[in-house]
Amino acid sequence: MSSKNPADFVFIAFKGGVAAFDRFDGADAWIWKPQPPKGFLNRFNTPSFLTIARDGDRLIVASSRQVWCLDPLTGAEVWSAEVKDIGGGFPIIAGNDGGQGAAAAAAVADAAAKSAG
Repeated sequence: MSSKNPADFVFIAFKGGVAAFDRFDGADAWIWKPQPPKGFLNRFNTPSFLTIARDGDRLIVASSRQVWCLDPLTGAEVWSAEVKDIGGGFPIIAGNDGGQGAAAAAAVADAAAKSAG
């Protein structure tokens, strides 16, 4: 079992895929590219613009027509879903910040308590 956790990686979205790099030494960890959609004509519709966000222990990837959930440690696809009846454009993901927001709030509260005391 790996002692790594999602916070040990930097995730980069590129045209048609996502890559993970070790945030300490820059070593490449994995590259993920979505499977082409089924159907002859759909195979030419590979997503070009992807948005990514870490959501706790998952990495969420979205295009204008699809959303995927990846394991951030391995790049393995956990699930995917087609986005229907939405007009396209550039996707924006809102989700859990992986605990970073709670840690930041705790640091601010701790600093305030120290300066008050």
